[in-house]
Amino acid sequence: MEPLSAQDLPRLSWIDTLYSNFNYNTDGYDGDGAEDGKSQDSSETLPYIDESPTMSPQLCVPQGPDGEAGSPSPLEGDIEKGLEMKKLVLSGFLASEEIYINQLEALLLPMRPLKAAATTSQPVLTMQQIETIFYKIQDIFEIHKEFYDTLLPSIQHWDEKVTVGHLFQKLASQLGVYKAFVDNYKNALETAEKCSQANNQFQKISETVRVKGPKDSKDCTTTSSMEALLYKPIDRVTRSTLVLHDLLKHTSKDHPDFPLLQDALRISQNFLSSINEEIDPRRTAVTTPKGETRQLVKDGFLVEVSESSRKLRHVFLFTDLLLCAKMKKTAVGRHQQYECKWYIPLADLTFQTLDDSDSCPSIQALPEHEIEEMKIKISVLKNEIQKEKKAPKGQSRVERLRKKMNEQESWLLLHSPTIPFRILNKHGKSYLFLLSSDYERSEWKESIQKLQKKDLQSCVLSSVELQVLTSSCFKLRTVHNIPVTSNKDDEETPGLYGFLHVIVHSATGFKESTNLYCTLEVDSFGYFVSKAKTRVFRDTAVPQWNEEFEIELEGSQYLRILCYETCYDKSMLNKDNNEIVDKIMGKGQVQLDPQTVQSKNWHMDVIEMNGIKVEFSMKFTSRDLSLKRTPSKKQSGVFGVKINVVTKRERSKVPYIVRQCIEEVEKRGIDEVGIYRISGVATDIQALKLAFDTNTKDILMMLSDMDINAIAGTLKLYFRELPEPLLTDRLYPAFMEGIALSDPAAKENCMMHLLRSLPDPNLMTFLTLLEHLKRVAEKEPINKMSLHNLATVFGPTLLRPSESESAKGQHITCASDIWSHDVMAQVQVLLYYLQHPPISFAQLKQNTLYFSTDV
Repeated sequence: MEPLSAQDLPRLSWIDTLYSNFNYNTDGYDGDGAEDGKSQDSSETLPYIDESPTMSPQLCVPQGPDGEAGSPSPLEGDIEKGLEMKKLVLSGFLASEEIYINQLEALLLPMRPLKAAATTSQPVLTMQQIETIFYKIQDIFEIHKEFYDTLLPSIQHWDEKVTVGHLFQKLASQLGVYKAFVDNYKNALETAEKCSQANNQFQKISETVRVKGPKDSKDCTTTSSMEALLYKPIDRVTRSTLVLHDLLKHTSKDHPDFPLLQDALRISQNFLSSINEEIDPRRTAVTTPKGETRQLVKDGFLVEVSESSRKLRHVFLFTDLLLCAKMKKTAVGRHQQYECKWYIPLADLTFQTLDDSDSCPSIQALPEHEIEEMKIKISVLKNEIQKEKKAPKGQSRVERLRKKMNEQESWLLLHSPTIPFRILNKHGKSYLFLLSSDYERSEWKESIQKLQKKDLQSCVLSSVELQVLTSSCFKLRTVHNIPVTSNKDDEETPGLYGFLHVIVHSATGFKESTNLYCTLEVDSFGYFVSKAKTRVFRDTAVPQWNEEFEIELEGSQYLRILCYETCYDKSMLNKDNNEIVDKIMGKGQVQLDPQTVQSKNWHMDVIEMNGIKVEFSMKFTSRDLSLKRTPSKKQSGVFGVKINVVTKRERSKVPYIVRQCIEEVEKRGIDEVGIYRISGVATDIQALKLAFDTNTKDILMMLSDMDINAIAGTLKLYFRELPEPLLTDRLYPAFMEGIALSDPAAKENCMMHLLRSLPDPNLMTFLTLLEHLKRVAEKEPINKMSLHNLATVFGPTLLRPSESESAKGQHITCASDIWSHDVMAQVQVLLYYLQHPPISFAQLKQNTLYFSTDV
């Protein structure tokens, strides 16, 4: 297969993710309906194939009056943009098509020797078993190989005259082969599993199928199971359908491709509809000894606090009970199995209230700086893996790095969650889980409560029944791996790195007036965390927040919004630092589609949740752009103006804005939990920025009335918008070398000499900030901000490579690498000075013990 060069095919992994967005929608399951209308004689059913384009409204194609997909006629200036977008969509799809073909080829490789062995006296499998397991794989491979080889030249010689509609139409016309594959899919899986149990040789073959990577990845191979690869064709039909939606969106109606793509889409959608009518949705079930169906409603990995330590569990919610299991350690080559730790019939399950929480085990939370340190280590490892992938013969080192990253991400997943989720059995025994997201806690609680509304009977499982149920969990599970980066396929999106600006405008749909606020969550490092919170809008059914937030993204793919009603019951407060007692009125999430959010313009959207509509806008700034410092054109202000210009104009040693913000934080914000870490409202920060820039007379009044997090955010913004970092571009390489020195005396001399080398305004300002941050850290037991936390917040702002230095760093390959590159060292530089005994400006300048070689 001819590979795509970097010029011919940009590897847009985010496009692949859009096309693989399976919306299984297991919430809101109606057990009665399933029993009335669905077959109950099977313990395993096919996955439900989602034929909708995506949850994101921006991917949906406008429909005409006849219900067919339409495409807006492009404006004259948009034709070239539409052509480029069409190429990007096709390039991303072609890249994933190459991976798909490699996966099909990996399935075919063991088939041929198995067939040869079947005619000998010692067959591994019979010919009938081979035909069943690999049914139609060869045909599907040939179809897609021909499609790839025909489409590739079109992308390589792309212009407005190239047409691809006929290729997609031909691909859609061959979906009959997929129909035959789907009809046999369940039989193929069952046969493969039986053969694995009966034959150790086939078991080894089926569990370690080697899949070669794309040609441009230096023959990077991965290992997959036969079961996982057999699912790929089912997944592929949906991806192809979603591609057609996007191609139509960027194809004008008068283009020759338009009717052909429309026809291919119609065929694909009809195929998906017919398949979904014939197979059960993705509801997996087991049959109880009484002949009743026990269906799996939800499963996932949760952290349980057991015997005062954290344990990673796989929790399974069935229609009548909740089962907590752990993966048993097995020998290499053996099937993995679960061990049941405990189960509670839903009829006996209650949620522990705050009043009962005195008997709960205490939650041991690690210092936040340890969590941040681990995130930086993981980011550095990601950078190393990307470099090794491009190096010749780097595959063995990549595997070692992946293993190390998996260990570190698993540690992070185990130690990060702090939100308690407590349940009781009928005997009063308490079980405690910790989650990182109130959204997820709410989902688990709502799913359990919905099932409890049915007429449930308590049940006691015999040891045999429990063993059978636990064994079935391995087949029934829908979440196969812990949610860490190292478990993702290479073609999956790495997420967004940078800053997401979100304005929460308003909400409608409340039935009565109450006190309302919203929180924003984003995912990073495999789990969701709360990043921002609006003000409480009191006594209203139509809150108008109109608050803007700047949220830092670290490989994020989703934004969640939760809407709360504030609880003012004093007896419910302060029971637990991590207990959220306010009532969730609604929740929802949107995918962060890079194609949409990376626009310079604001993108407005609406999330519907339980009859409530929350209106918001967002735009994204990538991290590589956020690293750039743009000098202000107005030298009369303070933001974006050189620090020596400001201090000379003010006739001061330290800029007025720095002194006033520090004074206000020390006056009323030094006890604030998360000061400098929690984002202030962006509109408040912009108002303060304008006031300082225009030297408003009422600035002191504004500071005294403003939210303290906005003042802290204004100080951070000032340092971030300096034309060059406070510790200067010139000295940056020397700071990096100095902090890496091993000898304490040499490091001391070097680091003090570097401070003396700073211009006086920079040095005075840095020393003033340093002493302030030390005073903030003295209150760590109250504000939870240690010296390390503060160094993590300010280090990359005060100390950054110049654009010319960044350009030299050719080993930086993507935005995630930029994030990890040198961040640890930047934090360590500031931490060194924070942990150092007090540094006096006068003594520093007079001291001649430090060496004074040029840097």
